[in-house]
Amino acid sequence: MSRSTFHHHLNAITTLSPIEFRTQLRMQDARRLMVSEAMNAANAGFTVGYESLSSLAVTMRTFGMPPARHARHARHARHARHARHARHARHARHASLIRQ
Repeated sequence: MSRSTFHHHLNAITTLSPIEFRTQLRMQDARRLMVSEAMNAANAGFTVGYESLSSLAVTMRTFGMPPARHARHARHARHARHARHARHARHARHASLIRQ
């Protein structure tokens, strides 16, 4: 497949250029590492292919916030989801006990 054909197909599916697509994947991977592996931004950036923390920070800022804030925001959202699931499970157990 030629470069131009690949670019055309990728853009048709994702609406992104190959570079933008790679950037999105790197950002998602870095964020996942910072949240689930508790990795700091520098190590997460190096792991996913950024040569420096500053290049990761510049990229993340273009998506709205610096790396550390991305990680805090994602951790908070993850904890909130877990808390909602725990509350739901408690309510379901309580309701089943009442029905018995």
